[in-house]
Amino acid sequence: MATKSVALVAHDHKKKELVEWAKANYDLLAPLNIYATGTTGKLLEEGMRKTVTRLLSGPLGGDQQIGAKIAEGEIDMLIFFWDPLEPMPHDPDIKALLRIAALWNIPVACNRASADLMIRSSLLHDRDYAPVKPDFTSYTTRSV
Repeated sequence: MATKSVALVAHDHKKKELVEWAKANYDLLAPLNIYATGTTGKLLEEGMRKTVTRLLSGPLGGDQQIGAKIAEGEIDMLIFFWDPLEPMPHDPDIKALLRIAALWNIPVACNRASADLMIRSSLLHDRDYAPVKPDFTSYTTRSV
């Protein structure tokens, strides 16, 4: 099985917290492929001194790019430190990203506590573990 991949995303007021979390968990993140949106990716690369696959900024399509990678099976986990106190102009994109993660049975952490639990899961680091992928055959073969 290929190296597992995690997407790290954070709203503006949560970027610093995500970078601090990533640095504190460097040893657990080091063997993983990391994807991130825009500025978050730049800050993570600088803070962790690790290569990050940087996509567009969230409002410019980065959230949708991550969603596409989830649908294509390229991302195994989403860690998204979102800010529940700030309205986001690209809220529909965020909802679409979370919907795709739920649809494809991808674990999602929305804060430091859930990210701590997930990054330390033995299942994440077990090369043989793969979550059950949903079977959409009945949906894709139905007549309209």
